[in-house]
Amino acid sequence: METQMTSSEDSGEIKGNPKREVLIKDVLRNPNFNEDNSSPRSVLEIPVLSSDLENSSSSRSSSSMDKLIGHQGLVTESNGSQWRNFLDNIKRKSVRRFSSFPRRSLRRKLARIRSAEERIEYEEPTMPKPSWRNFSYEELAAATDNFSSEKLIGKGGHAEVYKGCLGDGQVVAVKRLTRKEKAEEERIADFLSELGIIAHINHPNAARLLGFGVEQGLHLVLDFSSHGSLASLLHGSKKPLEWTIRFKVSSGVAEGLHYLHRGCNRRIIHRDITASNILLTQDYEPQISDFGLAKWLPEQWSHHIVFPIEGTFGYLAPEYFMHGIVDEKTDVFAFGVLLLELITGRRALDSCRQSLVMWAKPLLDENKMEELVDPCLGHDYDIIEMKRMILTASMCIHNSSTMRPHMSLVLQLLRGENGTMDVTGRKIKPLLLDAFELDDYTISTYLKDLNRHKQLALE
Repeated sequence: METQMTSSEDSGEIKGNPKREVLIKDVLRNPNFNEDNSSPRSVLEIPVLSSDLENSSSSRSSSSMDKLIGHQGLVTESNGSQWRNFLDNIKRKSVRRFSSFPRRSLRRKLARIRSAEERIEYEEPTMPKPSWRNFSYEELAAATDNFSSEKLIGKGGHAEVYKGCLGDGQVVAVKRLTRKEKAEEERIADFLSELGIIAHINHPNAARLLGFGVEQGLHLVLDFSSHGSLASLLHGSKKPLEWTIRFKVSSGVAEGLHYLHRGCNRRIIHRDITASNILLTQDYEPQISDFGLAKWLPEQWSHHIVFPIEGTFGYLAPEYFMHGIVDEKTDVFAFGVLLLELITGRRALDSCRQSLVMWAKPLLDENKMEELVDPCLGHDYDIIEMKRMILTASMCIHNSSTMRPHMSLVLQLLRGENGTMDVTGRKIKPLLLDAFELDDYTISTYLKDLNRHKQLALE
């Protein structure tokens, strides 16, 4: 089909050919011509059942007319009626041709659409419609005292988070993107990616989006978690975090990750599960936050290969910082490190840049529980829950991704369900190996690669 021209282009070309101009004037006198559309092609529109068919038939017919006009340079006003008869004949044939179009197929499609709409409306009444607000900059500035440093509650490599109070009294967290080293197009793409991901999430163990703002910067507005981050309570408080809260956090984060990996409409890999990105509500319910590095993972893909490698030192899985491989097991490894933090009270990477995984691995292999447990807890913990968490952590931080459990098994391990846990601390039946194990990726190799990656990032 030839490219259609605008009406101005058509008129410009016609004026150069007086004989074709006569024909177009004759067409314009046709009572069926629509004055709102200056293109003479409107007289060739064929009334059919589907608007899509109407558009396509109109385009084809108009293109044919242009070709005919182009080839007939001797058209005059006297034989214009012959042309109209010829075009009327084309119309009749086109109507007959399209009237034989299989209507049942169209009806079935419409019926399926209506049926799907009814199922959404009547079978899933519990799913609320999105109510995200587009906040103005004035609203966000007023809520945060013009983004005062006193309202700053969190800061990372690419964002700042402020505590805010909206005009109606609702307390919120306002996340402002600050990646100024990136081009504006990249920042907008990152913002839209994070917004698109978090907008699809609906789980009690994931941060809830309230709205966004795009004036004078890019902002996300989220529910406020009154107890702040797990890192601030676990590592920044003089009072030790009690065991019941630690175990509740481990179970809640596992639930949230299982939802992202298996329960959400699309598989989501968070890529930055850290103690700083786990927020705690008033009743210490954990919420996974900061989806700035998150990735969609289509069902037909086993993994992503990403570059550059981004994340938090101490939580990076070996296959990720070595080869850029991202899948569910990337989050599982980071979750294992998070469990070690809850068990030991230590940071994932201490002030001397010592890896918690490297420190804990020998103790895990030798099953030295007493040396692993946070001294601040004393003996104030449930020994069965502690053993479950230690076993789960040791499996999650395995060097090989395929030896790590999926989050569904992690939940069973933490709950002690279906005989998956031996309370003596012995490990359960290992998973099958794949080609990655043939590399014999050892602890020393892991440490060497981790140090090399840190040096590259800090240069």
